[in-house]
Amino acid sequence: MTGGQKGHAGTTLTKSGIEEKIASGRCRHEVRTIGRATGQNYVTKYVIDLSTETVITELRIYADGNGKFPIPAQYRSDVTYGENVKALAVSLYSEGVMSNDRIAAFLNAAGNGELDLSEGSVYGFCRKFAGASEESIRHLEDELLIRNVVATDATTVTVNGEQNYIRNFSAGDTVVYHAMGGKSIEALKGLDFLERYAGTLVHDHETALYHFGTDHAECNVHIIRYLRKNTEETGNRWSDEMISLLSRMNKQRKGLMAQGSGAMPAEMATDYEGKYFSILEQGRRENKSTAHKYAKQDEAALLNRMEKYSHNHLLFLHDFSVPFDDNLSERDLRKAKNRQKMAGGFRKASGHEMYCSIMTIIETLKKRNMGMIENIRKLFTGTPAIF
Repeated sequence: MTGGQKGHAGTTLTKSGIEEKIASGRCRHEVRTIGRATGQNYVTKYVIDLSTETVITELRIYADGNGKFPIPAQYRSDVTYGENVKALAVSLYSEGVMSNDRIAAFLNAAGNGELDLSEGSVYGFCRKFAGASEESIRHLEDELLIRNVVATDATTVTVNGEQNYIRNFSAGDTVVYHAMGGKSIEALKGLDFLERYAGTLVHDHETALYHFGTDHAECNVHIIRYLRKNTEETGNRWSDEMISLLSRMNKQRKGLMAQGSGAMPAEMATDYEGKYFSILEQGRRENKSTAHKYAKQDEAALLNRMEKYSHNHLLFLHDFSVPFDDNLSERDLRKAKNRQKMAGGFRKASGHEMYCSIMTIIETLKKRNMGMIENIRKLFTGTPAIF
């Protein structure tokens, strides 16, 4: 199947858009004529392209009054790579999900074989970028600390063949990733952000997370998957009716939000809560007749969970800043999931941590519609003015 997904708006290059780019000064503008250039009688067509060539800059550093050469720290070696090469390498590592040897091969080809870039050099660029990102990452975590609601999720990755995790914390235009060895309470206590956060955490029923934050919202899309599974395995009606109720609640909430409301009217919310518990009671009656032993046990556990965590499943009714689901966090983890599928795991814990640092910067830049290559270059030059 070609093209974008159904319903995707898509993009089309337009003449007015290109003229805006030229006027902004962000792109180099060249003019080439076809035919004899006489007068103003011509039509304009545009070609948008990239220029790839190896550029060698000779730096001539003259001695000062004392006869010493003021050589900047980044030029201590006789030959160094420039910020453009480094920024492209980091971008290909994160966005292109490419291995270091493939990145080196690609950039060497783009430079007509004149760069002499090695796999080790690419790794060094990524390592240096991750180190230079530390201050920006601390700033982003400080931004998340003042958010009332933060979504979080974790996905598995392998490190030296053993199962590890990448956890993200997402809110609006900010996402921070952390390398983790586990999902236990002790592992989570190792995250300074969680120890300091005093807002609502949105997640997929990770009970260890209930030891942090001040309130919790359960992902209702996550519970709907369990409800559908229950309907398929038991044939009971209550789980389908609960899916329908949750969907109606969310639709009502969206309508009220469009009108500028921040919470559902108390009477309406109480009515919905009554229906929620009524369906759970119906489920307990139907569970008594569920034939299959294991389906019966799973159904009872699901009913208990929805009753025990009812406040957390219905919090989105009372505070519209709390989302119905944890989809934001799941979307932000998709890149990490794809990397595990395409490139495999990490050989060392240091590579695992480096990846999370790089992804924090890159994905936040994308969320904020900020120039990726430009801001990667800024970090390499020691001016992390991106956030």
